[in-house]
Amino acid sequence: METFVFLFPQFNFSAPKEEVYFKMLGETELRASRMKDSNSRNKNKEKEKDKKSRLSLLLAKSGSHENVSPEKKPPAKTNNIPPEVALRWSDSFEELLGHPDGVEAFTQFLRTEFSEENIEFWLACEDYKSTESATKLQSKAKQMYAVFIDREAPKEINIDHSTKQTIQKDIAQPTQSCFDAAQSKIYALMKKDCYPRFLTSDIYLTLTKRKGPAVMTRRRSRSFVFSERGETTTPWL
Repeated sequence: METFVFLFPQFNFSAPKEEVYFKMLGETELRASRMKDSNSRNKNKEKEKDKKSRLSLLLAKSGSHENVSPEKKPPAKTNNIPPEVALRWSDSFEELLGHPDGVEAFTQFLRTEFSEENIEFWLACEDYKSTESATKLQSKAKQMYAVFIDREAPKEINIDHSTKQTIQKDIAQPTQSCFDAAQSKIYALMKKDCYPRFLTSDIYLTLTKRKGPAVMTRRRSRSFVFSERGETTTPWL
């Protein structure tokens, strides 16, 4: 059976009016044409699925950093912290990090100094050490190395080359103590360098309802000079 398809010139505005197009397609050719269209649609669907699959994978990879990047978590509210609670954070650095609101306030301060990677790494280490599954341990170790340790890491922490090399070797067969040396170094850095500045920052002083140290202004004073006659004179300054 053959199918006849008529093409009229009114649908082709560039053709003469008197010209009539006539084409005869066999059943086999028509079926092949339909199969070609169907294959084209299937390829488009496959491309769309592939695009969605890549997007899902990208989102999954991005979400996997939540375990090693605390800044992605919803920030805690520090506005309602009682001043007496915040005042206790000045007792010790351990007291500060032992309180969730203290960690959040300290993180906010470090962001103002563009060094929040230090507290993020320390928190990631705390989470890492509490991981019991060997599979998750290996996954987290690789993520932490990529985020914080690698030379091109987006949140590279400031540790010596020797410590980095040791971590690189240890994560091949990771244990819960892989990052202990690096965590200790970052902890000491924050305690010695960042913590004292935090206690005098506007962020902390606002929480404790205290004011910063008053700015001393130098005033001109007059000096009195005693003469031999016992009179006092005031020299011009």
